[in-house]
Amino acid sequence: MAAEDGRAEERVALITGGAKRVGAAIVRRLHAVGWRVVLHYRASSAEADALADALNATRAGSVVTVQLDLLDTVRLPELVATATAHFGRLDALINNASSFFATPVGTFSEAAWDDLLGSNLKAPLFLAQAAAPVLARTRGSIVSIADIHTERPYPQYILYTVAKAGLVAMTRGLARELAPDVRVNAVAPGSNLWPEHGKAFDAAEQQRIVDTIPLQRIGEPADLAQAIEFLLNAPYLTGVVMPVDGGRSVVL
Repeated sequence: MAAEDGRAEERVALITGGAKRVGAAIVRRLHAVGWRVVLHYRASSAEADALADALNATRAGSVVTVQLDLLDTVRLPELVATATAHFGRLDALINNASSFFATPVGTFSEAAWDDLLGSNLKAPLFLAQAAAPVLARTRGSIVSIADIHTERPYPQYILYTVAKAGLVAMTRGLARELAPDVRVNAVAPGSNLWPEHGKAFDAAEQQRIVDTIPLQRIGEPADLAQAIEFLLNAPYLTGVVMPVDGGRSVVL
């Protein structure tokens, strides 16, 4: 589907945390339908380079990688500058990068606060601020990844929940403030891939969660990527937080 300001193959997306897992699925999905991509990563350089090389082999010069710690707030405008320097424009910001770990009440620290609030809320907000003027020129949009558990908190993940709740408020606030030039939406997964590290969800807990999902499976990265592509191509949607959870939020 063509953008309001240019053909699909001209559009440029900046995707944070795009080297692996959900981020890589978003990169692949948008690239497959003609987008050019600024692929951000923090530590996964080998994965980022391998993905960029594979996609550039199919369409030369269509993906550029950039390394940055999103907690280094003052440097976030560099990501936007990379898009404009390499491609001359920016049409979409996808806030995908996220920290996720348990913080039971009585155990969490200020360092955990800085990590979880920084990656899930502060960085997306400051990055949106940096990107807004460039996105306005292309009538672009911002899509962030929230979580259905902002309204149905999962025990022992209080800081993550607070951060994602802030991200939902950010989405709705920016949708109003940046309109009509920039649309701002979010997707809210339930369970989409199990955590990469740790044993927060053992086999029994995983099965319990699957049993609560009407569609009887957890989500796949491709499910979120498809929903994000839809929101990028929906010119009359802004301020939307779309559940992509197999119906789990209906029964929780």
